[in-house]
Amino acid sequence: IFLFICSKHMFSSEFQLEGDYLIGGLFDIHHVDTPCSYTLSPCPSVHSKPFILSSYRRFQLMRFSVEEINNLTNLLPNVSLGYEIFDHCSDTQNFPGILKLISSNGMIQPWGESHKDLSKIIAVVGTYTSTNTLTLAPLLMMNLIPMVNFYGAASSVFSRKQNFPSFLRTVHPNKDIIEVIVRILQHFNWRWVAFLNINDDYGNDGRELFIKMIKDTEICLAYTKGLNHETDYSLIFKQIEAQRIRILIVFAAEWTAEALIESAIELNITDKVWIAGDAWSLNKRLPKVKGIKNIGTVLGVSQPVVKIPGFNDFIYASKSKNPCENSEQQMFCNQVCNCSSLTAKDVILADPSFNFPVYSAVYAVAHALHNVLQCGSGRCNGNITVFPYMVLAELKKSNFTLLNQSIEFDENGDPKHGSYSILFWNHSGDAEVVGFYNFRPALHFFINNSKIQWYTKDKVPTSVCSQECPTGHAKKYDGIHECCFKCEICPNGTYVNSSADPYKCFKCKETEWSEEASTSCSLRVVEYIPFTDSGAIVIMVLACVLVGLTAAMSVLFAINYNTPIVRSAGGPMCFLILGCLSLCSISVFFYFDKPTTSFCILRFLPFLLFYNVCLACFVVRSFQIVCIFKIGAKFPKLHIWWRKYHGQWLVITVAFLTQALLLLIGYSCAPPKPYNETVWYPDKIILSCDINLTATSSPVVLLLSLCCFCFIFSYMGKDLPKNYNEAKAITFCLLLLIFTWIIFATVRVLYRGKYIETLNALAVLSSLYSFLLWYFFPKCYIIIFQSYKNTQQYFQGIIQDYTKTMSQ
Repeated sequence: IFLFICSKHMFSSEFQLEGDYLIGGLFDIHHVDTPCSYTLSPCPSVHSKPFILSSYRRFQLMRFSVEEINNLTNLLPNVSLGYEIFDHCSDTQNFPGILKLISSNGMIQPWGESHKDLSKIIAVVGTYTSTNTLTLAPLLMMNLIPMVNFYGAASSVFSRKQNFPSFLRTVHPNKDIIEVIVRILQHFNWRWVAFLNINDDYGNDGRELFIKMIKDTEICLAYTKGLNHETDYSLIFKQIEAQRIRILIVFAAEWTAEALIESAIELNITDKVWIAGDAWSLNKRLPKVKGIKNIGTVLGVSQPVVKIPGFNDFIYASKSKNPCENSEQQMFCNQVCNCSSLTAKDVILADPSFNFPVYSAVYAVAHALHNVLQCGSGRCNGNITVFPYMVLAELKKSNFTLLNQSIEFDENGDPKHGSYSILFWNHSGDAEVVGFYNFRPALHFFINNSKIQWYTKDKVPTSVCSQECPTGHAKKYDGIHECCFKCEICPNGTYVNSSADPYKCFKCKETEWSEEASTSCSLRVVEYIPFTDSGAIVIMVLACVLVGLTAAMSVLFAINYNTPIVRSAGGPMCFLILGCLSLCSISVFFYFDKPTTSFCILRFLPFLLFYNVCLACFVVRSFQIVCIFKIGAKFPKLHIWWRKYHGQWLVITVAFLTQALLLLIGYSCAPPKPYNETVWYPDKIILSCDINLTATSSPVVLLLSLCCFCFIFSYMGKDLPKNYNEAKAITFCLLLLIFTWIIFATVRVLYRGKYIETLNALAVLSSLYSFLLWYFFPKCYIIIFQSYKNTQQYFQGIIQDYTKTMSQ
């Protein structure tokens, strides 16, 4: 199948140059902003559309590059390059120009046939946008005609070699410029941003890449919108203002960006930071528009501007020939330029964006052709038939230096080397370089903050949804964005680790503590009462004194065993009580030093067991006193039975065995064990012993029961003879005992510090001394200093007087 395209004679012009090999060029010199309607005309009219001066400058740069190469002796010697350039303003109405590029004598080689009558085009430079490139690229890919893009077709899709095998570009893909923009946001700690993109393949790809790149950062995309010729900018800015967004990323073509910025000026949008993509950051007109200073601060990203020697002279020489005066002779599609009013100065001062990528694209094709033709020693091999795929193969291997810039492609056809300039639109209306971002061979990012004149004067503007939480506060999500949050203070015993998880208050370990609003935990101070503590030493000395006193009293009582005082005190029972008091004092020594399981057991076991025997003895003794004076007379049989079967020893034995059994069962199930008190004092660990209430409740209840019985019997003897004060002494001892433990229980409820163990030991010691001093000591005093009271006659006289009184 052959397609007839155009048969009219074409005259030499700016769009055409004859040569041994031709390079196709596609430039958007005019812009069609609205969708084109289909027409039967093979040559759609574009010269009435808006003229894009920056694209015309790039168009002239391609012409200059080809003519400069033709004048070189070391590159393609004796070989002339030509070009066929078209004004590619539309992706739907410019097919005649594309078809002409791949045709030969008006005919197109069908796919699959042998290579014959192929076009003289060895490569195509262009086009402008990703959408245009996606439309026409398949026509070039089928014959592997190299397509070297220099601007606009930065979409990531073109890196897929399975779809676009002959596509290369001298401009960095979208992912690189988005990477630079993200680094700028991170550099200034901007987290709440809007992304406005042109609604086409280029812009949408940039937005998707931006969303992916900020996924694991603190940056939140608060608002995004695709822009086209029907966009309501007023509504967009209202939505942006409603969300308090100050950072606007504009990833769009220059005409779309111009419409956006002009609308912002008209709508009096202020206090914003605008980040311009490389498509419009070097725009020459916008920085000088009236009111541009009011919109805020404009930063931008662009390919470095490389000055190309000889280009200005070429423009002056070209314009002096006035090639447009014969424009009416142009008879082919999109090769008409309404540029007669342009001066050389207008072209030279136009936006220089992507000029070097155009320059390097042409040179890359020339170097590839140079290698295909095996040029060297001032001549090339003219016997070689050049096919586009051969040029493509050499293009992929490109590795040369041009104006001190390294030109090389990676496996995806993207530039291996390069950098971006970071720009600031200063108050003079110029785009000033304030930083850079080098990609390869090593990443290097730098911004000179001092060169940027912010709309907030010297302070860098902020853009956050929520202000950072104060130290020691955790974030709590407030909405769908991670940047929007509330702050909650971390309570005592917790801390916030912003690097690990700023949304959680972590609990400190048991051995650590923290104050409210902490960012870390501190080790707790471990406290216990050592043996060397002064209080502990005093108590242990008193315990030793108690043992000594009990031993001395035992000796004294043994010597005076048959005296009335000793027998009235209990006789042999006195030795049991004194012995048990000594054994109880063992508990005191285990309230100090670091608690262990054995220490915890010995703190309570001796006291609970042997003090139980003491109380049982006093219960029996109280009962006996009451029995002698009151119950014996009224219930003689009970008194006889009590004396016959030694009721006192039977009660003491039962009490001892019951307590021993209860302690054995309780300690077998849940023995006391070391316990770290961490609740009362957040900055301390009090080493103590944990008592299982269920296991110890029965032994304690038995003690309390004996205490109650003892108190009841002793109280019944309150009216006994004045000088016969056994019951009174026991009652007083019990009152001291009860008072001591009430005081300790009260302190225990209010205080849980390390000295609670000292107080516990003191309470135990006080319980022992109460009986020793107020029951036994008076008897010792009588034995030693009032021996006249320690006679049988004295005691009988007291009893007889009491009996007479009771009988009256």
